[in-house]
Amino acid sequence: MFWYALSNQQAFTVAADTPPSVEQLTTRTEKIEITDGSTFSTLMTQAGVSPALTAEIFEVAQETYDLSKIRLGRTVDLIYDINTNQLKELIYQIDSEEELHVALTTKKIAGVDTENATSTEPSTTTEWEATIVSIEYQIEITTASGTIETSMYEAALKQEIDERAIIELATVFQWSVDFAMDPRVGDTFAFVYEKRFRNGQYVMPGKILAGRYVNDGTPYDAFYFAESSDNTGYFDHDGNSVQKIFLKAPVEYRYISSGFTTGPRYVAQFQTYTSSHQAIDYAAAAGTPIRSVGAGTVVSAGWNSQGYGYLTTIRHNATYSTRYAHQSRIIIKAGQKVEQGQIIGYVGSTGFSTGPHLHYEMIKNGVKVNPLREVLPPGKAIAEENLSRFQEVIAPYLEQLGTTLE
Repeated sequence: MFWYALSNQQAFTVAADTPPSVEQLTTRTEKIEITDGSTFSTLMTQAGVSPALTAEIFEVAQETYDLSKIRLGRTVDLIYDINTNQLKELIYQIDSEEELHVALTTKKIAGVDTENATSTEPSTTTEWEATIVSIEYQIEITTASGTIETSMYEAALKQEIDERAIIELATVFQWSVDFAMDPRVGDTFAFVYEKRFRNGQYVMPGKILAGRYVNDGTPYDAFYFAESSDNTGYFDHDGNSVQKIFLKAPVEYRYISSGFTTGPRYVAQFQTYTSSHQAIDYAAAAGTPIRSVGAGTVVSAGWNSQGYGYLTTIRHNATYSTRYAHQSRIIIKAGQKVEQGQIIGYVGSTGFSTGPHLHYEMIKNGVKVNPLREVLPPGKAIAEENLSRFQEVIAPYLEQLGTTLE
């Protein structure tokens, strides 16, 4: 059977009357679970595969995928000929999107005339061949919604929504809503997304296709659209990109322990006054990952003796730079290119610090500015000539989101 996708959590299946394929009738599959301490060699030995064949498969796969990187919790599928018990194929799932296939293939021998060759002259040979194959899922399109009482995460769990889907939804809105600070009791959300199935079994949520979050009465919409290879992502209903050059916050935090000020402040723990605090301090547990708010180049990364402790400075463009201080550990280096959202270090309390937090600065044209008040430009909008196509795509999503939240 296969899945046919419909909206509003509807889906139906159609029975497939096609008999099992010849491949299904002539092969058997042995699943080998990757356990703690397993290596490709030990797994193959446990499965009864000879060391010579194991080495051959490993070598053939090497240029396509390094089998020494197999991960705990996944499986290696070995497919055997049911009559000869010969190993014909190895399959390993690399990630949610791709699989490695190493298969025994039959090929013609170059230079051999198959029509005139005698029966004693072989015209074909078999050899192992490695390829990366995209995983094909059966897709069901569904909708989900909720009302905030404590957090969007808790509201989603109440509705029995896969937590991976709600995390992805928060990622879609990360440029518009700071989910550690902005949500209010009574906020609502709704979204349309993919559910992925393999062999009729639910596997995981897929892409968020459309979403709406109403924060304190203000609605935010996001629709997935591929305008072109270099402009694919999320846009509002007018075709403006919701993906801005900077994230709303560089870290998942508990609260803002110190805001942006231009006058002196008194630090009770040290019983002294300090100069203006032209930054935002995010209180967070030690070891919390710190993300670069935007793509850029690392200008400096290391110890700072002027009270910042472990400090990283990133230049994003000719206008903006950002700084991340008091880190417990830095995991990037000067000169390195970083992407938006990339982890660059971890929250600590090094330097002149009263406890674990991230001291975050934004510099605009050489002057420190308040990151919470800076109006940031969005990404590339949809071109005017493609707006009608975009509106056609999102029309059913707009109807679904509106109906869901009524």
